[in-house]
Amino acid sequence: MTGVHSAAGARPLLPPAHEGPLPPAHVAADGVRTVNAIPYAGVPGYRPLELDLILPPEAVGPVPVVVFLHGGGWRVGSRSTVGPAYAGTRPTPFERLALAGIAVASVDYRLSAEATWPAPLHDVKAAVRWLRARGSEAGLDTTRIAAWGESAGGHLAALLGLTGNSAALEGEIGYTGPSSAVDAVVGWYTPSDLGAVATDLGADPDAPDSREAQLLGGPVTADPERTAEASPITYAGPGAPPFLLLHGTADRLISVRQSERFAALLPGATLELFDGADHMWRGAPEAAAAALDRTVTFLRAHLLPSGR
Repeated sequence: MTGVHSAAGARPLLPPAHEGPLPPAHVAADGVRTVNAIPYAGVPGYRPLELDLILPPEAVGPVPVVVFLHGGGWRVGSRSTVGPAYAGTRPTPFERLALAGIAVASVDYRLSAEATWPAPLHDVKAAVRWLRARGSEAGLDTTRIAAWGESAGGHLAALLGLTGNSAALEGEIGYTGPSSAVDAVVGWYTPSDLGAVATDLGADPDAPDSREAQLLGGPVTADPERTAEASPITYAGPGAPPFLLLHGTADRLISVRQSERFAALLPGATLELFDGADHMWRGAPEAAAAALDRTVTFLRAHLLPSGR
């Protein structure tokens, strides 16, 4: 794509943003390094899609990486935060993983007012491909990549884990050669069956303004095939990578039944429920702390040699 002309006789366009050099890293007092606003792909006529890298202190060799995908009902949110339960905590959840020897790539993706399904999945797959194509420049081990997401981000993380070999869902933005598959998945309060999100809560599945309807571009009942295509539970079965699913039993936005049914179809998945915890661990600070502990332990076990 470098040097492509926009029209006969016109000046060459700039190289794609995702092919540019990495920005400089900011080094914190504890040695954790952060590289902000790295373009990983671009859509014509649209801002570059970006990720932040949070890297361990200078390491002897390449380090594994987990792709973090934020929540917000596919409608709001950004790569800068994990959730309100961790506001002001030090080290931050990302820094904690970096200090444990695992890099974090926190990824922005197109929201539902910008583009509907399957755009956000195409974006996060492009982010994984960018890590495989360019991650070694930042000291990453591009053979050890996991995904972690909360709520809408958990939905996308689950799809990364289950559709890595699906050419029909890959998309064509950014680097298109490397694999978008991941080795393990952590999902916090994950909407896994979009057609049942409303009915699980006793709400109207025909509502055109639900979060899942806004993602799909219409009510979940309008196009069952499209709804199924966008639901991780459709792809659950043998051959799935290791999954850790965490959910509060008092979740009023995504019913715990979503994770229970999903886990039942994933051989070897670990499901842990937190009594009395609402969405985003509201009302249960002890659940927020335990969920992060379980996430760090799980990722260390699956990404670090001997879980060290």
